[in-house]
Amino acid sequence: MTRFVYFAWVRERIGKAEEELEIPASVETVGDLLAHLKTLGDEYEAALEYPDAIRVAINQEHAERHEKIAGAREIGLFPPMTGG
Repeated sequence: MTRFVYFAWVRERIGKAEEELEIPASVETVGDLLAHLKTLGDEYEAALEYPDAIRVAINQEHAERHEKIAGAREIGLFPPMTGG
């Protein structure tokens, strides 16, 4: 099981701050993961409607779409950060 942590409007749309999920073996990259999560229900589809806007951190380090997720203990999903 992998711990998922959701931030800001991703958390609001999914309706929870965190959860434990089993990642199927066929899901190998960050891009695969985002596509898989969209299949888990309407709330996930709404949160991931624009997957290019979602930032992903694996074990608290930013990860690009092509990066492998094998061995991830924690995956964070969050919108782009703004500020100044």
